[in-house]
Amino acid sequence: MKLYDLDVSGNCYKVRLFAALAQLPLTLQPVDFLGGEHKQPHLLTLNPWGEVPILEDGSVVLRDAQAILVYLAARYGGAAWWPTEAHLQGEVTQWLSVAANEVQHGPNAARLVDKFGYPLDKSVALATSARILALLDAHLAQHDWLAAGRPTIAECAVYPYLSVAWEGGVDVSRYPQLCAWMARVEALPGFVPMPGGGKPR
Repeated sequence: MKLYDLDVSGNCYKVRLFAALAQLPLTLQPVDFLGGEHKQPHLLTLNPWGEVPILEDGSVVLRDAQAILVYLAARYGGAAWWPTEAHLQGEVTQWLSVAANEVQHGPNAARLVDKFGYPLDKSVALATSARILALLDAHLAQHDWLAAGRPTIAECAVYPYLSVAWEGGVDVSRYPQLCAWMARVEALPGFVPMPGGGKPR
């Protein structure tokens, strides 16, 4: 399997993290994002959205980190990562949506402003961050893991941008249950950190 990858992208890291935890072989193909390679014809053929990550697995080509996580877990990871029960799949999918929405537009957006200079509204990103971090902390006060009572791809989807939230001026240390969950994720066998992650909380 080949992953078209950008090392500082949390969405690409979601896939790398799952592959490491599930011990899946993954060939990384670095993409020159600053040079605009993601907008060149050979990658636009694979993903007309002009974004990474892109996964190639034989004849299967997928874009979007959450979709790639579902595919890899369902095909290779087994029920440990993608439950077979419909209601548990629903639980996991709820968190994939949180990762693609509140986390993406909160901690990730704040990081894009501070670290990469994106012209986004930082105040909106911080307000979104405060809301979702409080909700996560409350959920994790009652549950060790996000869904299904065990680590799933929900962890791989939600954790990445929280681990580097400080790069956007978002302080997760005020959320003790969230920090305890992040430590549990980091203790999983095979865990690999995201570049820039690991700042003391």
